[in-house]
Amino acid sequence: MSGTFLIRKPQLLQGVYAMGFNRPSKIQENALPMMLAEPPQNLIAQSQSGTGKTAAFVLAMLSRVEPAERYPQCLCLSPTYELALQTGKVIEQMGKYHPELKLAYAVRGNKLERGQKISEQIVIGTPGTVLDWCSKLRFIDPKKIKVFVLDEADVMIATQGHQDQSIRIQRMLPRNCQMLLFSATFEESVWKFAQRVVPEPNIIKLKRGEETLDTIKQYYVVCNNKEEKFQALSNLYGAITIAQAMIFCHTRKTASWLAAELSKEGHQVALLSGEMMVEQRAAVIERFREGKEKVLVTTNVCARGIDVEQVSIVINFDLPVDKDGNPDNETYLHRIGRTGRFGKRGLAVNMVDSKHSMNILNRIQEHFDKKIERLDTDDLDEIEKIAN
Repeated sequence: MSGTFLIRKPQLLQGVYAMGFNRPSKIQENALPMMLAEPPQNLIAQSQSGTGKTAAFVLAMLSRVEPAERYPQCLCLSPTYELALQTGKVIEQMGKYHPELKLAYAVRGNKLERGQKISEQIVIGTPGTVLDWCSKLRFIDPKKIKVFVLDEADVMIATQGHQDQSIRIQRMLPRNCQMLLFSATFEESVWKFAQRVVPEPNIIKLKRGEETLDTIKQYYVVCNNKEEKFQALSNLYGAITIAQAMIFCHTRKTASWLAAELSKEGHQVALLSGEMMVEQRAAVIERFREGKEKVLVTTNVCARGIDVEQVSIVINFDLPVDKDGNPDNETYLHRIGRTGRFGKRGLAVNMVDSKHSMNILNRIQEHFDKKIERLDTDDLDEIEKIAN
């Protein structure tokens, strides 16, 4: 991270560099100076997942922790158990040169003895359990909390009860506690909630998509049918080293066909689609995350919420359209936002197979005001150029 803001702890800087950060993403550039300022400032920020916002607020929490003090000082609320674990991983990576720094998960099923106090400096969890730990069970003394983070506020308020629980937790915190709230979208209801939770905030709002699209190179390939699309895909694969790829299809049928074709070619492929049970889907995503499969073929079900750092290319085998056949810009953004994570460069390739889909692509391009370049997948030199 460049020196526009001050990281006062050398061990923390080591952790940041070890994670491969070299330049801050937009949200980090805008938010970190406020988050790390003295005296601490409050913040309401708009940010997609994967733009580096987790690293940003983790850095803010770790900057304020006194590792020698053995009690909770930072509190992070996540809407789901999975997200809490994911944020926890970032805390562990960034804090790995601070061995005395400990992390507790306040999630359902993490049973502690009544009356015991927690010695971990950072607590991350879901609203219901955190509220119990602060009030009923008294595991945490909320008056000692220095930083309070509320992540994915839009997802949070979509869940019954989370909104009230979050507000009740916030009311127990000291006045000088730093409050940071993040949300991908700000409909009226999210905005009202944010203002109830964060007093006197600094506000960072983004133009739609600018955060995600900055680090992603977008291309399109013209093909006449799905067989040609498959050929283009194979050519891409032959020419560039792909850590992991996600391929989005419009229907289950296409997804199954494509997964089978790729397997025949010897690729390790995982298939994800809507009719699978939640547990099955979670298992597939976990295998992909661990790198057991290099390619994930999926329908729209999972454009959101899959965070796999090694995804270096997203392929729209079919462009995303809504039920009336119009471009689905939100889904496009979420899909291609699976690559280019954490400030790394990403690659998105769109397969275009008709006048109609060319028209969709043009409308997506206009919507985001970002050029999508044509790519000839028969030209190896050209493919290698984009890979670099």
